[in-house]
Amino acid sequence: MKLSMIVLIVLLALVAAFGVQNPGIITVRFIHLTGDTSLLVVIVAGFGAGVLGGWLAGLPGFFRRRSEAGAAARRIRELEAEVGDLKGKPGGPTPPAPGGTP
Repeated sequence: MKLSMIVLIVLLALVAAFGVQNPGIITVRFIHLTGDTSLLVVIVAGFGAGVLGGWLAGLPGFFRRRSEAGAAARRIRELEAEVGDLKGKPGGPTPPAPGGTP
């Protein structure tokens, strides 16, 4: 987690440095919308959209891992309860009959 945060901060610093060194006003056109803004705003908005897109792309895997972890925790509780029941029986589990089962 620390490494990803450091990389994100360094990347943001590079983007900000680029934007500060290129302070020009540009015209932004999207479909039928048009507006004048600084290059810094466009760069930071694009960077933010990329971060948001990456985060949204990771959400399905997060929920899948969380679901699998919950299922594994339930299975562990079941097995621990079964082991506890077996330990509580006098004599432990019954050994198989000699000669196998007919």
